[in-house]
Amino acid sequence: MASHLISSNSDVMGGTPVFFGTRVPVQTLLDYLEAGESIDDFLEGFPTVSREQVIAFLEEAKDRVLAAVL
Repeated sequence: MASHLISSNSDVMGGTPVFFGTRVPVQTLLDYLEAGESIDDFLEGFPTVSREQVIAFLEEAKDRVLAAVL
């Protein structure tokens, strides 16, 4: 995962992977999407995360999944 998308530091949220520059766990986005919530709902709840960060994360995840099966 590109270093500008996600960070993990033991001093921030105990090392939980978060969106870079925030304290918002990446898992929270995945939980929102799994529950049928929209990206807009997530962004409304977590305004420190930008739409660009969410889209870049999802694009990177997609690329990695596709690369793993090809």
